[in-house]
Amino acid sequence: MRFLPRDEKFYELFEASVSKVVEGATQLEDLIRDFKEVSLKAKKIKDTEHEGDVVTHDTIQMLNRTFVTPLDREDIHNLITALDDVLDYVEACAERLNLFKISGTTEEAMLLVGILVQAIKELEKAVFKLRHLKGADSIMKNCVEINRLEHEGDYVCRAAVAKLFEPGNDPLEVIKWKEIYETLENAIDRCEDVANVLEGIVLKNA
Repeated sequence: MRFLPRDEKFYELFEASVSKVVEGATQLEDLIRDFKEVSLKAKKIKDTEHEGDVVTHDTIQMLNRTFVTPLDREDIHNLITALDDVLDYVEACAERLNLFKISGTTEEAMLLVGILVQAIKELEKAVFKLRHLKGADSIMKNCVEINRLEHEGDYVCRAAVAKLFEPGNDPLEVIKWKEIYETLENAIDRCEDVANVLEGIVLKNA
């Protein structure tokens, strides 16, 4: 019986992972909205990303040594790695803001990070409902909202990049901000990937 885990342990790891994603995104939003001490804030986000990596590693290690799992093994792996991908892009954005020596924020960056945080908070709600698979309909609503936010993020990113190419803009700044905007968009896209995994779990187990 010692090889049979408590089902709750995997859900605890999912919840710990998404909580780290929320923490990292909130830190990134603070960095972008209050553009001070960028290096220090980027370092804190890197630390949060590392803590998220530990949760991912622990989950995969547990999955490898567990004979009976509460969800399909593939779903467990896909969910934890998809959450990790979101946090990786959050950290990548902070790293670029620091390394590129950006002097100040933009309205478009604030809009995109706001959408990202909204999407991640929807993820958090959905993941915390996964335990015992209660609230399946509600989880699906969270996923639909994430999909809507992903489309909104695409629109804002396209408009932001188009604005960069208006006459008179510094070409170097265009290159820097284009990459930052697209990294933010990628983070939002990864939220939709997590939502797709959640939808699959709900459909299999509800």
